[in-house]
Amino acid sequence: MDQWWWTLAGVAGGLLLLWAVLVVALWLAKPDDVRLKEVMRLLPDVLRLVGRLARDGSLPRGVRVVLWLLVAYLAMPFDLVPDFVPVLGYADDAVVVTLALRAVVRRAGPQALERHWPGSPGGLAAVLRLIGARER
Repeated sequence: MDQWWWTLAGVAGGLLLLWAVLVVALWLAKPDDVRLKEVMRLLPDVLRLVGRLARDGSLPRGVRVVLWLLVAYLAMPFDLVPDFVPVLGYADDAVVVTLALRAVVRRAGPQALERHWPGSPGGLAAVLRLIGARER
């Protein structure tokens, strides 16, 4: 019986450690030159962009898989960092979106984002700056 509790405590401790590592990785991955508050204002356009990109059959399958995984992550009722945590609460979603869009640009190019962007040119420029891509 005692060994069962130690196993459970070890698994819980391992999961807690993994969660802490992921939170630190998200914090370190956030871009320094663009404020995440600006990106949060673009959220509706970015969500439409992700949906349009995920449905684009001309993109490579791996890109679409990344985008559908992003949609699933954003739809989950829980996050890596709960939304009530100051600063990181909503920032984890923005960081995950940024990392996914960087992967899309690496594989499909910034033209894919430009082709599907539903918002203003200034908003597209902000998103491209955030993910480290150059606007054409």
